[in-house]
Amino acid sequence: MPDFLLERASLTEGFKVVCGVDEAGRGPWAGPVVAAAAILDEKSLSPELLGGIDDSKKLKADRREALYSLFAPDVQIGIGIAGVDEIDDLNILRATLMAMKRAVENLPTQPDFALIDGNRAPDLGPVKTRYVVRGDGISLSIAAASIAAKVTRDRIMKDLAETFPGYGWERNAGYGTAEHQAALKRLGVTSAHRKSYAPIRKILRPDAV
Repeated sequence: MPDFLLERASLTEGFKVVCGVDEAGRGPWAGPVVAAAAILDEKSLSPELLGGIDDSKKLKADRREALYSLFAPDVQIGIGIAGVDEIDDLNILRATLMAMKRAVENLPTQPDFALIDGNRAPDLGPVKTRYVVRGDGISLSIAAASIAAKVTRDRIMKDLAETFPGYGWERNAGYGTAEHQAALKRLGVTSAHRKSYAPIRKILRPDAV
């Protein structure tokens, strides 16, 4: 289970406000990539959150929603989104780092230190960063950010599923499932698809090498 060890260590080093940052949606064939930044107040965090926050991938959707509803006021959240056009123009890595930067900028309180899930950190200007591989299973702040990012993106994909019915995005969140692949053959590519991704590019340009 994640804990506050990294956050405490950062505070011991002299930083005042520490946030965790994570993303959701690098792999799907459709929809945006969403990042979240989270600042937790360890002293006032409820026992349910303290014992419940975990890597979002380990939690069922209803549990993620329930935990997310309890975040305020003890968990500050900033959300950053990079859309399909930005993913196609920049590539998914650069778009993800951009979304992370936007998430930190959208926090109600600006941190001076950020723990970033993964093996790359965005340039946050004066905010110092440390990347943490598999950080959503190590840091409570990163784990909280992972929940916020996943819940937010799932909601976006449910809305997109109403605009583009038939692809099952309310269930598969835009990933390349059998349901999604069958819908692409039947309905074609939408404006919400990532045209730079190989499976979608192959549909649009089947003769391209």
